[in-house]
Amino acid sequence: MLSPEELVGGLQEVLETQEVNWQRVLSFVSALVVCFPEAQQLLKDWVARLMAQAFESCQLDNMVTVFLVVRQAALEGPSAFQSYADWFKASFGSARGYHGCSKKALVFLFKFLSDLVPFESPRYLQVHILHPPLVPSKYRSLLTDYISLAKTRLADLKVSIENMGLYEDLSSAGDITEPHSQALQDVEKAIMVFEHTGKIPVTVMEASIFRRPYYMSHFLPALLTPRVLPKVPDSRVAFIESLKRADKIPRSLYSTYCQACSTAEAKPEDAALGVRADPSCAEEPLGQLKAALEELRASMTNPSQHDVISAQVAVISERLRAALGHSEDDSGVEIAKIQLSIDAPRLEPREHTAVDLLLTSFCQNLMTASSVAPPERQGPWATLFMRITCGCALPAVLTRLCQLLRHQGPSLSAPHILGLGALAVHLGESRSALPEVDVGPPAATVYLPVPELFEKLLTCRTRDSLLFCLKFCTAAISYSLCKFPSQSLGILCSYLSSGLIKKFQFLVLRLFPEARQPLSQENAANLSWRPLYLPSTDWQRAALSLWTHRAFRELLKEEDVQLTYRDWLHLELEIRPEVDALSDTERQDFHQWAIHEHFLPEPSASGGCDGDLETACTILVNVLMDFHQSSRIYDRSENSDLVFGGHTGNEDIISRLQEMAADLELQQDPSVPPGHAPSQGHFLYGIFRRRLQALISGWGVAASLQRQRELLMYKRILLRLPSSILCGSSFQAQQPITARCEQFFHLVNSEMRNICPQGGALTQDITAHFFRGLLNASLRSRDPSLMVDLMLAECQMKCPLILTSALLWWPSLEPVLLCQWRRRCQSPLPRELQRLREGRQFASDFLSPDATPQAPNPAWLSAAALYFAIQQVGEENFRTQLKKLDCEREELLVFLFFFSLMGLLSSHLTPNSALGPLKALDVCAAVLECLEKRKISWLALFQLTESDTRLGRLLLHVAPDQHTRLLPFAFYSLLSTFHEDTAMREEAFLSVAVDMYLKLVQLFVAGDTSTVSPPAGRGLELQGQGNPVDLITKARLFLLQLIPQCPKKNYSHITELLADRGHCDPELSIALRSGQQAAPGADLYREPHLF
Repeated sequence: MLSPEELVGGLQEVLETQEVNWQRVLSFVSALVVCFPEAQQLLKDWVARLMAQAFESCQLDNMVTVFLVVRQAALEGPSAFQSYADWFKASFGSARGYHGCSKKALVFLFKFLSDLVPFESPRYLQVHILHPPLVPSKYRSLLTDYISLAKTRLADLKVSIENMGLYEDLSSAGDITEPHSQALQDVEKAIMVFEHTGKIPVTVMEASIFRRPYYMSHFLPALLTPRVLPKVPDSRVAFIESLKRADKIPRSLYSTYCQACSTAEAKPEDAALGVRADPSCAEEPLGQLKAALEELRASMTNPSQHDVISAQVAVISERLRAALGHSEDDSGVEIAKIQLSIDAPRLEPREHTAVDLLLTSFCQNLMTASSVAPPERQGPWATLFMRITCGCALPAVLTRLCQLLRHQGPSLSAPHILGLGALAVHLGESRSALPEVDVGPPAATVYLPVPELFEKLLTCRTRDSLLFCLKFCTAAISYSLCKFPSQSLGILCSYLSSGLIKKFQFLVLRLFPEARQPLSQENAANLSWRPLYLPSTDWQRAALSLWTHRAFRELLKEEDVQLTYRDWLHLELEIRPEVDALSDTERQDFHQWAIHEHFLPEPSASGGCDGDLETACTILVNVLMDFHQSSRIYDRSENSDLVFGGHTGNEDIISRLQEMAADLELQQDPSVPPGHAPSQGHFLYGIFRRRLQALISGWGVAASLQRQRELLMYKRILLRLPSSILCGSSFQAQQPITARCEQFFHLVNSEMRNICPQGGALTQDITAHFFRGLLNASLRSRDPSLMVDLMLAECQMKCPLILTSALLWWPSLEPVLLCQWRRRCQSPLPRELQRLREGRQFASDFLSPDATPQAPNPAWLSAAALYFAIQQVGEENFRTQLKKLDCEREELLVFLFFFSLMGLLSSHLTPNSALGPLKALDVCAAVLECLEKRKISWLALFQLTESDTRLGRLLLHVAPDQHTRLLPFAFYSLLSTFHEDTAMREEAFLSVAVDMYLKLVQLFVAGDTSTVSPPAGRGLELQGQGNPVDLITKARLFLLQLIPQCPKKNYSHITELLADRGHCDPELSIALRSGQQAAPGADLYREPHLF
């Protein structure tokens, strides 16, 4: 007897021949899987190899073979072979499927499946629709086209997907079971599963949500067949009660079932005959509403019958109220505002069904009426119908419109789009009588009129949404112009929102290049409604016809509906290029035309830029930043930290900004001699300044985060533009600091300093960008080295943060600068750049075991370099090498202590700082110990002012404002390291300590110390070091012990401190005043015992 392997091999050999008797081959397959259980896996492996070959070289014969063999084997049942549905899901339902390797494979698969549609059994079409292949979003149209084709075929075969059973065997090739018979089978299987698990089957729960028509119309009536209930509840009773507790059975239907069961108990003979509950009982109001709507539709053959239609609409209104479960008392209740969640609109099942009946009827009525007469001669039926929705049904109607237009728009058919577009017009017609709508973020606390709601519901992001938005706008605007030909343009504008008309202009210009040509009066066309309601609607033709229509051209002269440059940018920024209707090249061409040929030359009164390129750039930058802010706040679907606005759509607009900025550089005033920089600054800094002035100031969390987000956006824009914007294009020896440099320095000193993640240094990207610009501008001068030296010397005075940033990033910055310099100059790096290199080298040598280097000047730069190097070494190594500080200049130690204080605060403010809080505190303590050992005064670091030219002006331009405000926290974090004689030796110690304490209390009261509190889980690690309450308690105790011991000379500034802030701690104030009066003289000084 042949083994299964030999049989499968023989099958393979037969199928490789040119002519095959398929009847015998398929019989052989059936016998093989039935007789040999182990043949199932062999057959799967062989099929998998055939599939791989088929998709590798698009071999149609292999595909045909695979599908025939699998379907035949599946017919033998799950014991012999997996079901066809399971095989199809396993093969194509994941990213690892055979079709996922390329677009070519996808096209091959859907071409094959589409060719099978005319010959397919409904069972297989249902499998393909319910378990479709997984397709990348950018090729989604291939799948939707196939599903539409398959659904059309099922409709031709009069097979409904909605009526499919829950446990129906999709792999069998038999006839489709009647819904009622299938529902009875589903009920039995569901009860069987319930008996084994004690839980409602997942299939039933899913059907109650996703397949509600079948669940309500077939499954529940079959389950709730009236009967004489057993005295001991059986599985069916328990199952029904479980569904009731889960709110999966409508109360009215359950009540009807219980009543019918009671009747069955009274009349057992009826129960023996199998009397069933009428499914329509539960949906009686809906059935009555549907009947009334069908009567109205019959009247649409003569839509001008005002009396008849008016009476029918009145009946519909009453039945709609009943279907929604509203009482007659509710009809007089006026809705003030409507709350609508556009991101997640929800409706109760009853409301969902009733509103769908209403909207479907309106769409059908419009198509029927349009086949008889154009809109202007259809009478007032649509207005009367719309008034139904203006009552109690309006919130439900708007919610359903949100679901359809915002979330399901591309799947709507042409009649739906036309009907909903017309409904939007009639809702706008009654805008004064309708309540406003609150749609929530991003329009929080802003109430919109109903016409403007439609603008919010229509998105323009992907190819599908662009095309749907074009269709809807075309339908709505065309209907309004045809329906109200004699109305003034102002009234028409009130019926439709200006945003909807602007979106139509945007889409026509974007999608149809022929619309970009100037339109002469001779080209103006007449508008006809007829092409829109024909079965084969040509939307491009309809849109272009509307675009050239005389009335529409007149409408565009209204100021409110003109598409401005700002509007265009907002809409273009929404586009996601990976799923755009335009290719990359087409999109770039459209941008170039829109900016340079359309909006730039247009007058500002028409939404243009008056030919001013700087104005165009200014508007673009403002719109870009506004868009970025709103996307960061409200866009929850994508990572907006990576690129502007949360998705790469902005990258193309940024490219246009780069091009325009380059053009502006070339438009430099010709009166300026070559190689000399213009005196005026750059327009970007003016934009930044105005936007910052408009922000809320203060230290609140919300204000700080908003300002930080704004500044990060400024930085990203600067990084995308030429580095000359930071420094200027060239320098002059007489005035090395250009206007642009001054602007950039001001931005750094006043704002960017406060968003430094590393206290005392800008980020690497903006630092490198500045130095690239510095070298570029210097290399255009006669003496590049001199220009660099002059510029960096000015930086020491005006913007020292740039130099500390260069020190921090020097290891990665130096190779870039060397390469850029040596391309143009053979001389060594300029002296000031070498000074930065020497500072880093000093820091590296200092931390090496053997070297004892001397710190180069200036001391503050060497101190900064040393601190940045300390951040990168281990604690033990640092402790060993810090003894060398005894030989360093006093000035270096003071500056090093300041930078270590900044590091201590950064370790608390920034979770992922280079030094942890404990190590940062240890560094501070070690430096302070060295200062105390050499009796070097360090108290001035806690009293910095701008007027102090030696320390204050320099260090305050390096440290972020938040760090300087939190210096009291740093001061008392070092309390345990203060030397005993410091308080007595330094006259200013007491006043500084009191000042720091009072400021610390004020910070705590204002809630500002919460930023340095240890996060949950780190309390044990920090051992109380970061707890502001403990710190204040220890500081207070320290002062109360110190005050009696201080000589009178130490109280010199106490009176002024208490006058301003003595109320912060009354007990301490009393102690200070008492100590001031009883302070011992210098000759009575006694050694205090404080520690």
